[in-house]
Amino acid sequence: MKILYAASEAQPFASSGGLADVAGSLPKALVKAGHECSVVMPYYKNTIKPEQQKDFKFLKNFNVPVGWRTQYCGVFTYESPEGVIYYFIDNEYYFKRDFGVYGYYDDAERFAFFSRAVLEMLWHIDYTPDIINSNDWQCALIPVYYRIYYKYNHNLRNVRNVFTIHNIAYQGQYGLNLLEEILSIPRHMANIVEYDRDVNFMKGAIETADKVTTVSPTYATEILDPWFAHGLDRILRSKQYKTCGFLNGIDTDMYNPSTDKDLAANFRVNSKAGKKTCKTALLGEAGLPDGDEPVIGMITRLVEHKGLDLVKSVFDRIIGLGYKAVILGSGDSVYENFFNEMKYRYPENVAFFCGFIPQLAKKIYAGSDMFLMPSKTEPCGLAQMISLRYGTVPIVRATGGLKDSIIDCGDSGGTGFTFLNYDAEDMFSAVHRAYDAYGDRKTWNALVSRAMKADFSWSVSAKLYIGLYEELMSWN
Repeated sequence: MKILYAASEAQPFASSGGLADVAGSLPKALVKAGHECSVVMPYYKNTIKPEQQKDFKFLKNFNVPVGWRTQYCGVFTYESPEGVIYYFIDNEYYFKRDFGVYGYYDDAERFAFFSRAVLEMLWHIDYTPDIINSNDWQCALIPVYYRIYYKYNHNLRNVRNVFTIHNIAYQGQYGLNLLEEILSIPRHMANIVEYDRDVNFMKGAIETADKVTTVSPTYATEILDPWFAHGLDRILRSKQYKTCGFLNGIDTDMYNPSTDKDLAANFRVNSKAGKKTCKTALLGEAGLPDGDEPVIGMITRLVEHKGLDLVKSVFDRIIGLGYKAVILGSGDSVYENFFNEMKYRYPENVAFFCGFIPQLAKKIYAGSDMFLMPSKTEPCGLAQMISLRYGTVPIVRATGGLKDSIIDCGDSGGTGFTFLNYDAEDMFSAVHRAYDAYGDRKTWNALVSRAMKADFSWSVSAKLYIGLYEELMSWN
């Protein structure tokens, strides 16, 4: 099969979250399984490193319709060592910005241009994929534009569209005044994207894609509930027949404690001595005294839906149990200020690093004993899988992908500690259970071994995507 994976970010070229990890890993797994997979993304001049850009090859340029005008589009290409072909959509007006990849006043126009450019590119470079898998609101207009402008094109008429929802909270909602002027959607087709008297990019994709996927089976069910769906539950309930959820995987080569060069020592499931060295090194870097007390780690965006209001309400009691805590993250000032205060209140128990430092993140995964992830909602989550890989036992709320990936230690084959209700006391109970389990070294070592043996490689998830793609191809 020929699969085109469309994403607004992809490792190792641009990343702001989990989407980039998926777009960097799933295509490699599809190629390894014997399929041809390409990735198309914007050519961000500010985030793609110069040493990466020097390997790009210019392929072609053409004009792309944007409302009543046309805009220049260049296409650059690069082939990774794993055999994944990358296409970079170039337009400096849209993608050469001062910082980041999102958050600009004209994001609707930028990603409408990108979506239309992806389909125009296929015509100009004479490439016809069997499947286009578009991701999140930034690429949601690809199946919409395909339905309106390209479905009856001789070369593209048999292309099937899959749309993947990574986080339904971000939908691409804009005023209806953008419909023709910016989005090039005829007024008589406004119903495709109109939702609650707005333009909604994600609604358009749900309406027009052949299949809709989410990043975990539980999340696919949860988003039918208004509490999770951020208003899209009505359209999703009407499209249940084409919606399913596949749990994301992780790049097990990138996250490998036996080879990771960022660690103070390497270790593996049958030789764990290096994990103790990693713990000592983490405590030293964090400015905390070494000792046998359990270390609980957190690597997170500091926002409410990550469960930080729960953490805040019982944090003193967690430290009172005897924990040391190492937190890495940035976000809302209320939480940044809180963890800074905790660092000064408990100088021998708490370390807080504001921001995101990839190398330090790996050290926290490897050097901690437990990993706390009490999310209010979590479509999939990768951190809990990475922590398992490094022998760090997750403590999670049973929601979304956290529920699908972590088995509570009260059950056979448990790999972590879970709690169901979004409640600080329930979370504290799980943290307390983990602390008690840590005191039984034999039981704890067995738990760490089970954690490290859990398989969340992309080879498992890729088989599910391949099955879906093959089903769509059978329609032709």
